[in-house]
Amino acid sequence: TGTGTMLRPRAAALVSLMRAAGDGRRYRDVSGGARVPSLCSAPPPQPVIAAKEPFPVELQEGKTYGWCACGHSKRQPFCDGSHKKEAPGLSSLRFTPTRTGPALLCGCKRTRSPPYCDGSHREDAVQAAPL
Repeated sequence: TGTGTMLRPRAAALVSLMRAAGDGRRYRDVSGGARVPSLCSAPPPQPVIAAKEPFPVELQEGKTYGWCACGHSKRQPFCDGSHKKEAPGLSSLRFTPTRTGPALLCGCKRTRSPPYCDGSHREDAVQAAPL
């Protein structure tokens, strides 16, 4: 070496280098192995609790709505774009109801059936949390 010739590393060696560098991405091992999380990735942003009870709303069948998933919107339970500044990495949930009528949309942002309330607001962690 030292003659100015560039060495071409093998693909497996490149994957090892990229994993060691931990640039926030995930790479697939060329041998077909499982995905490996980066060493430098930050935890995903978490929503804030907007309310400790659901929001009663009247929805229209076929109309598309944007439910606030970050908790920062001033138009709860609907999105006003606040996530772009307050919670980058989170976005609204767009949904279209299949029937017209009343619905309870989640206000605590912990539901397991977004955007609809599943009673998660009753959990101690939600009730004890500050608004």
